[in-house]
Amino acid sequence: MSYNDSHIAQSASGGVANSVSTNKVLRNTYALLAMTLLFSAATAGVAVAMGVQQMNIFVFFIGAYGLMFLVHKTANSAMGLLATFAFTGFMGFTLGPILSAYLALPNGGALIMNALAMTGVTFIGLSAVALVTKKDFGFLANFMLAGAIVLVLAMVAGLIFNIPALSLMVSAGFVLFSSAAILYQTSEIIHRQGETNYILATITLFVSIYNLFISLLSLLGFMSND
Repeated sequence: MSYNDSHIAQSASGGVANSVSTNKVLRNTYALLAMTLLFSAATAGVAVAMGVQQMNIFVFFIGAYGLMFLVHKTANSAMGLLATFAFTGFMGFTLGPILSAYLALPNGGALIMNALAMTGVTFIGLSAVALVTKKDFGFLANFMLAGAIVLVLAMVAGLIFNIPALSLMVSAGFVLFSSAAILYQTSEIIHRQGETNYILATITLFVSIYNLFISLLSLLGFMSND
């Protein structure tokens, strides 16, 4: 066998191995994502049934970022799965009071179902775009970084000045940011094997879906008041 033949054979073998690895990460990611979403929905239902009140924002940030830090520290071990369910369960539980507030509205149930349906359609559609077209969305990284900075500053301004229009803009911004994050994360798995740990990939997609749902619910609620 010549050098060129050997090189081609090795390249083909490497391509097959990468494809198998990518498919495995995708399967594990979507399987874990489905389980965490169901678990999060269950904890949200428990919070609604218990009539849990809105959590202090500082307690929320400490709990959310503390558990997320734990996920990243344990992602390469079995403890990473427990940390993942702890994080997603916590996020679902904090969603309970928000859902309760909407359920108290005359059309609250419809708003929640519409937001849920729109979130599902958006996630499936964006994932299909990344998986079917195999387009590299790595270029979104810089835009997402800039968008994250703008959103954080807008959120701080919203907390200080309490401007309804600003809150609406933040919600719309998070819809775009979360959509970009879904495309980017899926693309990273497909193209550069940028995320080979399915636990970390799951957390990224879960947070994107969570923010997308909350933002769409906020936008629908705002429009229903007009």
